[in-house]
Amino acid sequence: MKKAAGVLLSILVIYVIYYDLNHGTLPAGQIQALEASTVPAETGLAFFEKKVNPGETVLSIIEQNLDGPIPVAIDKAVADFAELNDGIQPEGIKAGKTYKFPKYAQNN
Repeated sequence: MKKAAGVLLSILVIYVIYYDLNHGTLPAGQIQALEASTVPAETGLAFFEKKVNPGETVLSIIEQNLDGPIPVAIDKAVADFAELNDGIQPEGIKAGKTYKFPKYAQNN
């Protein structure tokens, strides 16, 4: 009985590894569209709104919008995000919700 359970467990493990290598378990290569608006907030900051997807961070979303590195200090980007979103800290964002992100001009 122990041998049969070991064989079945081995087959299951091999199948899971095969499936993971051929199909994967993480979405890859999906193009994500940014919904942007440049309406100035009450604070005078330009911003865009975006629905957060799993695995995204505030900094990665801002970089994706700019197609490059953030031209301001990280502390300023964090403070601007919190100011636009009624004090919500970047660590507290939730996937599936829409937030306002500061829009910065790209330095060329």
